[in-house]
Amino acid sequence: MIKLMFADDEDLVRASLRGMMVGAPDIEVVGEANDGRSAVETARRLHPDVVLLDIKMRAPDDGIRALRAILELPNPPAAAMLTTFDMDEYVSLALRLGANGFLLKDIEPAALLRAVRDLARGGAVLDPGVAARMVRAHREGQRAAQPARKLLASLSEREREVVALIGQGLSNAEIGGKLHLSEATVKGYVSAVLSKIGAANRVQAALLAYRGGLLDQ
Repeated sequence: MIKLMFADDEDLVRASLRGMMVGAPDIEVVGEANDGRSAVETARRLHPDVVLLDIKMRAPDDGIRALRAILELPNPPAAAMLTTFDMDEYVSLALRLGANGFLLKDIEPAALLRAVRDLARGGAVLDPGVAARMVRAHREGQRAAQPARKLLASLSEREREVVALIGQGLSNAEIGGKLHLSEATVKGYVSAVLSKIGAANRVQAALLAYRGGLLDQ
């Protein structure tokens, strides 16, 4: 029996996912969550085999942070991102952090069941439409790499360290622990960095770190 859990901040989406699993003799929905924090707690408590995560829940980086935390659990489940958003950059970031796949929420029930089974067997799943867009995103990312590196070069060494850790999905408290700084100090660095690079949120900063090669170091 495949133990499945999913996280999405929309009640109707969770109900739809639950309904798609009805009648599948080999899949049991063991848990649901409506935000990233509860997704991590639920995964830690229930030990699912497969997790489907909405990449953007209550905050722009909620799904990304949940993904990172879930994949750091002992014996982590296979995790795939599930979304209605056509966001190539989010796809690249999620896969870079270790997601096993990326599916669109309008996936047909039969295809979703196949994907869950493939994930449970250790496979990777990627919606065909997403795959095609990833090729385009890779080409665009190559063109964006030089401007990203130039922008990162305008930051101090400490600020680049902060951006790199944001790119890894760390919270302010976790960044403080890595860099031996107080959480308040990190919060100041994050605010300054977002302002300098013209980013509206942490996900945009993480994408800059990805494009600029900070996550490859």
